[in-house]
Amino acid sequence: MIVFCVILIFVCTGELFYILHIRKQLGEWLGFLKNLNKAPERKSFVKGNGILADINFELNRILEESRRQFVKLQRAERANQQLLTDLSHDVRTPLASLTGYLESLDSCNAPEQEEYIHVAYRKALDLQELVDLLFQWFKLTSDEPRYQMRDYDINELTREVIIEQIPILEKRQVSLSADIPDDEWLVRADKTAYARIINNLLSNAMKHGKCSLIELAVRRREEEILVFVSNDGASIPEKELPFIFDRLYKCDSARSESGSGLGLAIVRELAEAMSGKITAESVPGGKTTFCLILPFPVRKM
Repeated sequence: MIVFCVILIFVCTGELFYILHIRKQLGEWLGFLKNLNKAPERKSFVKGNGILADINFELNRILEESRRQFVKLQRAERANQQLLTDLSHDVRTPLASLTGYLESLDSCNAPEQEEYIHVAYRKALDLQELVDLLFQWFKLTSDEPRYQMRDYDINELTREVIIEQIPILEKRQVSLSADIPDDEWLVRADKTAYARIINNLLSNAMKHGKCSLIELAVRRREEEILVFVSNDGASIPEKELPFIFDRLYKCDSARSESGSGLGLAIVRELAEAMSGKITAESVPGGKTTFCLILPFPVRKM
């Protein structure tokens, strides 16, 4: 009986110390969480192993993930603020010009009314393009489902896209040379996203490259489809090439007189959404070539 009582006392004493240890650890966690805003990078530590160590590990993991998400949100907020600042400036310039020309026409004091109407129309198109790019970007960065991946003949799809661009190319006096095979190459893609990629690359070549010739070619390389869009306009400096697909990035060259810095960023986002990628190379005094690479898995019959 005495032995049993001694064992019981030891067990109870052990449990008491364990409870006190847990209470102390809970107090330390509470103090750690209360002071987390003062030292956001700080981590909690527990000596030894056991359930307390496991709980501590999970606590640190959750905090680390929260920190990553917070940093990501901060970066997104800064980027969106910068985007709105840049776009407000880009919108203000054509809007002021448009207002000025329309005011002259309204006062009937403009001897060159036809020319003013033409310029006002161009400024309205610039505004439309900026608003369209902004809409595209915020749609891309939203959480709503937006891609409908289906099998398309990439050659036929490419022909459909460039046919719609022919009037714009003719109006800008830009020649188009298209080399598209007659073969049927089925690629898993989103039709709208693919059309947007090609349209943005063509628009980039016309507006920023100031080219007179655009060459488009579709090629197959093993299990990949390559869509090349080249232009003979202003080249991109080698030091700029690694950054041209970053959002809000504008080259410090003749290509960057206007624009939001979103067109090529959207191209990269859409390419990656279709499990592809986009590359660029530019030869001084020669061609600037963008290459869209999409997976082309061999389908067994």
